[in-house]
Amino acid sequence: MRAINPFTDFGFKKLFGEEGSKEILIDFLNAVLQRPYPIRDIAFQDKEKYGDIYRDRKVIYDIYCTDESGGQFIVEMQNAKQKYFKDRTIFYSTFPIREQAKRGDWNFKLKPVYCIGLLGFDMEKDDDRYFYEAKLKDQYNEVFYDKLTFIYLELPKFKLKEEDLKSNVEKWLYFLKHLEDFNELPGILKQPIFQQAFERAKEVNLTPTEKEAYEESLKSYRDNINVIDTAREEGIKKGIKEGIKEGEIKKALEVARRLLMKGQDIDVVMDVTELKREELEKLIRLLEEKK
Repeated sequence: MRAINPFTDFGFKKLFGEEGSKEILIDFLNAVLQRPYPIRDIAFQDKEKYGDIYRDRKVIYDIYCTDESGGQFIVEMQNAKQKYFKDRTIFYSTFPIREQAKRGDWNFKLKPVYCIGLLGFDMEKDDDRYFYEAKLKDQYNEVFYDKLTFIYLELPKFKLKEEDLKSNVEKWLYFLKHLEDFNELPGILKQPIFQQAFERAKEVNLTPTEKEAYEESLKSYRDNINVIDTAREEGIKKGIKEGIKEGEIKKALEVARRLLMKGQDIDVVMDVTELKREELEKLIRLLEEKK
């Protein structure tokens, strides 16, 4: 019985971002964070955030929630490689930090903020580690501040087989990576939480409206992957680096246009085409004028 692709926008939200999926998200967060005090409950927050003035850049999180003690969690899924993804997660973390500011007298005590990235690419190429946890440390490699945590999960590096799974986070990564291939859950995943997640992920359980939304999301996911693969196969990067043939520039601009029309992040487009930010911002303005 076919399951949805969890790396589409729809699939990710269906599994983790709806009121009916709270228990699933809580279990996933507890598995990833491995804190001595587990999360008991969460509340979803507004995923769209703005800067202090209208000219400031806005951000839209995939998932943004708080736990019962006020801890704040940002969960991002990123399929395509982004050159400055670390910078992006640092930038994202500033919004929930600033939101904690109180008017009047305030002692600046902050609640913890966690940023978790599920990555469909290799962020670090020099090793085979798929789990990274980062905190602010001092020159003695001791944690200087323990309320800001960044976790990156690189799925392409996760290659454990079913018989090798031990921890809950390994089970979750195995579940996500192979979900589309399951006809039924493998024995090691036959636990209530994974059974619940598997039921939510079955296409047969989607309403007609959800089915239509998923197909559109799946098409967008495949188109984005195909466009990026095609760009690489055609040697767009090489053509831009040589900077000789005007035709290669036009190809890069066309690839950029297709990616931007599908809502791809400008930093991803920059990484794929190696066009300058000002060139892409000009292209974005032209596309907006045509709407």
